[in-house]
Amino acid sequence: MRNTINQKGLFKFLPTIGILVFIGIYFYASKLYPGGSLVDVNSAGFDWLNNHWCNLMRENGLNGVQNGARPVAIAGITILCGSMIIFFFQFADHFEKNGNWKNIIRISGTLAMLSACFIFTIYHNIMTTILSVFGTMVIIGMLRALYKNRLIFLMVMGVFCILIVGLNNFFYYNENLTQYSPIIQKIAFVLILSWTVCLNLTINKSALKQRL
Repeated sequence: MRNTINQKGLFKFLPTIGILVFIGIYFYASKLYPGGSLVDVNSAGFDWLNNHWCNLMRENGLNGVQNGARPVAIAGITILCGSMIIFFFQFADHFEKNGNWKNIIRISGTLAMLSACFIFTIYHNIMTTILSVFGTMVIIGMLRALYKNRLIFLMVMGVFCILIVGLNNFFYYNENLTQYSPIIQKIAFVLILSWTVCLNLTINKSALKQRL
């Protein structure tokens, strides 16, 4: 009985666990990347200022050398996306009472994460666009739910997430600003994943209070 309870409790924190595992994999994969960046294709290793996350999932580094980070990075993004899909369902069930908005959060979140899983393919730009569109939709749905639940601080964090996603796309698709997009992307990662962890902990903290 106790093991069953522990397993259920662990499942509730899978989004946070998945994010932490992803971060560890991200750092490990960066150590395996052979080299090449936006500013110097002949550079060695992963440049945190000038390499995008998706560079880790290329068959070859930008310097043309076979990329040993690829399978590790793909495993990492798969774990992250699976964890995030679980989170979106948790969020919708906990914070949203309206059935239509509940489905918007679930479906948009799932589609965004599925597109992220295939961002390493030749359809990278298409997957990035799908991720941005549905990612924005799910965040809007979440902001609505947070506002109705009067969780203003978490709602403000969500607003910053939307702004950083928009800024990331603006930099990425602007030839004159592309060189700055890797650092914007990493800021987006930190902000969005931190927001997700805060929400996951808030959801479970409320659930524990209700049981008590």
